[in-house]
Amino acid sequence: MAERKIYELLVNEEDARACRDIPDSACTKVPKNFVLVLLSQLLLSLGDLLTSPKTVLTWLMSVVGAPAAMVAWLVPIRESGSMLPQLLIGAWVRRYTIRKTFWIAGSLVQGSCVLAMALVVSQWQGAVAGLSIIGLLLLFSLGRGLCSVAMKDVQGKTIPKGQRGQLTGIAGTVSGVLTLLVSLWLLRQEPDNLIVYIVLLVAAALLWFSAAAIFSQVQEQAGETDGGANALQLAWQNLSLLKTDSHFRQFVLCRALLLGSALVSPFLVLLAQQHHGNGQTLAWFLICASLASAISAAFWGRLADRSSRKVIIIAAAMALTGCAVLAALHLFVGQLALYGYLLLFLLLSIGHAGVRVGRKTYLLDMASGNKRTDYVSVSNSLIGVLLLVVGGISSLLAWWSLLAVLWFFTASCLAGLLYALKLPEVSKAD
Repeated sequence: MAERKIYELLVNEEDARACRDIPDSACTKVPKNFVLVLLSQLLLSLGDLLTSPKTVLTWLMSVVGAPAAMVAWLVPIRESGSMLPQLLIGAWVRRYTIRKTFWIAGSLVQGSCVLAMALVVSQWQGAVAGLSIIGLLLLFSLGRGLCSVAMKDVQGKTIPKGQRGQLTGIAGTVSGVLTLLVSLWLLRQEPDNLIVYIVLLVAAALLWFSAAAIFSQVQEQAGETDGGANALQLAWQNLSLLKTDSHFRQFVLCRALLLGSALVSPFLVLLAQQHHGNGQTLAWFLICASLASAISAAFWGRLADRSSRKVIIIAAAMALTGCAVLAALHLFVGQLALYGYLLLFLLLSIGHAGVRVGRKTYLLDMASGNKRTDYVSVSNSLIGVLLLVVGGISSLLAWWSLLAVLWFFTASCLAGLLYALKLPEVSKAD
């Protein structure tokens, strides 16, 4: 079968023979499920990169003439909007034995919202277009949250322990390469050509629709269910995990402290734009982000299957180095050449990619069944709140000094690294 050949080509021979941490009845279906989940994840990752709120949507808001104040809400809504409801979503999803349907629904919601954005910008301008994009992005983020909860649970039931990091890494690498090609194409386009953005949005919508069709073919085993428990009551009960489960609490604290690995990047781009502001600067940063994903994702994935804890530690150290070097250079040197900002952005992007792959694999490996769903929903909802809090703190610090923001994230990454060193092993090498 073609799926088995692709599976054996992508997965280490030793890992391909293993069937860890999934039901025995699901073992024979692993090759097909691995390929289907990989393709779905790849299309989803590519769609995310093509509609990035830090680049594409920000430029699009400027092109349609939306007020600048609206642009500031894109990233918080995209990230927090998908995480905050997951405590309720997780309690709802766990009532059903088959959960791939929720991922399919979430993917269809995201594709429909992006397609609607293309229609909006083709018809409207100014504040009306901006408000419409923000409203659609809020709905989009809810679909993204549904996919996040469902994917981790389905992947935990269909992909053996020791192969999950490889799957995430391969998807990240291939989507990074494809986005790099798109970025090179964007360099040749007029930055204010609305048709370019409409094409990107329509293409991204088709990616989500295709991902939903592919994921519908995944053969998922029925999982645990608690039946008709009240979602709000169950969500409140799940919050007690932070008090009773010390291992989970330590993981959440580590993840929260490492938010700086992602949130520092916009301030780096802001510094670069202040000194090297031109139409191609943002395109170069998008190219660096694509390169970081293409270069590091597969490496992080394979290493995560051996020890997701080590991936978090190494990636946290890289993020700490990037933040500290940027802060020191800004203090003692001031303006850098564009390539200096790009190299630091590349380092931070590779570090953040490692943090993402490491924490996802760690969470998958540390629990199973409904406990995994509870872990995902609680941690993501809490991180959604903390994103708004940390975003508010960094915004206030930015009013005073960008240097203060850089040192704030440096201290945060240092604390995150110290917590990562205390995490116990959960991967197959433990």
